[in-house]
Amino acid sequence: METASEPIKPHTSPLPPLDEVELSDGGAAAIVRRPARRARRLSVAARRELLWIAVVYLTARGLLLLTAYLESSLGHHNFLGELAHWDGLWYRQLANHGYPNHVVQGQTTLGFFPLYPICIWLLEPLILAITSHNQIWASTVAGLLVSSAGGLVATVLVHRLADGWWGRAAARRASVMFVVFPGAVVFSMVYSEGILLPLAIGCIYALERRRWLLAGVLAGFGTAVQPVGLLLGLVCLVSALAWLRSEGVSWPAIRRCAVAPLLSATGVLGFLSFLWAWTGSPFANYIAQRHGWSEKTDALALVHLVQRMTPALDPAHFNSPTINLNLVVGIIGAAILAAELALMWRARREISLEACVWTLGITFFACTSEYVPPNPRMLITAFPALMVAARYARGRAFTALVWINGALLVGLSLLTFVGHTLRP
Repeated sequence: METASEPIKPHTSPLPPLDEVELSDGGAAAIVRRPARRARRLSVAARRELLWIAVVYLTARGLLLLTAYLESSLGHHNFLGELAHWDGLWYRQLANHGYPNHVVQGQTTLGFFPLYPICIWLLEPLILAITSHNQIWASTVAGLLVSSAGGLVATVLVHRLADGWWGRAAARRASVMFVVFPGAVVFSMVYSEGILLPLAIGCIYALERRRWLLAGVLAGFGTAVQPVGLLLGLVCLVSALAWLRSEGVSWPAIRRCAVAPLLSATGVLGFLSFLWAWTGSPFANYIAQRHGWSEKTDALALVHLVQRMTPALDPAHFNSPTINLNLVVGIIGAAILAAELALMWRARREISLEACVWTLGITFFACTSEYVPPNPRMLITAFPALMVAARYARGRAFTALVWINGALLVGLSLLTFVGHTLRP
């Protein structure tokens, strides 16, 4: 995919933020530039933009929490239990009890990466100290706080990326789309995307500006969050190679950019080393995923997805077995992802190579995973494709898109919070 060849930077004035004061000397006019009120005005504008993002984000989070609360009240479900559903139960258990000290060919906490549970574990004692609740309650609240805070940071960074690519108006649309997209439910649950996405977006943002050390540190943390976080290592490597190609290969240049791909491996290598020492095998996570959840990479995964859903659509046996909404949402998600990739191709000269590599990597994971199809959670992880959709949707079309996504966010979240109908 051909992309922008130069680092993408936010739209800024070519001159420093200085005041212009006209001075007269014998009829000759001169312009004197001095740093003063202009810088302060820009600072105020930036604060207002951050406030706008925070209001939009917190409004969406509040709406989802209200939805979960009403569902818990009317359906007699546990409120926090709804928000720690699905993988949240495993993350909470990992934060409280750690990993087994031996390889297990089944569903255990070994199937999950450590950084998000570590964040819960670090925050949990503070919550216990200021409340009278038990450990499970504290770990759930800690997970929600980490996810929600990370989602806000991710939204701010989406705004910054889009502002650099297309300007302020498109940045606002991209931020709104990111917040109301159905996959944003993960920011209101005990899910690790609240850590992964700010790290991934921050890494791409840093790579675009050739801040190699910062990008490497963020990628290193990202590879300790989820398996898809490993893509950050590839993103860093491709970015470094592309920069060397444009700047010329030299030892100083290699030393400067190589820090990013090298540091990106520290998170996953640290995790594998721990597993090796703790369980006796560096592949304990893979074994748990493969045997416990039957997860594998398959080039025909989408074909198998359709085959598994077909019997439920037989008119002679409709609803027997019940239609699995995870299959339906996965197929619809694949179609949406294909449309977004087409828009990315159209905008390929406006966005960065790093964003394209990340999106294509997520697409590969989503379309070849046997049991994690292109659902809303995976689609929001492919955030550049979602941002491009907001780039082209304007006016009434964008308003309609926001309302549709907002309704789907609430409706699908109702199914996600309880039962086993729909995964995030």
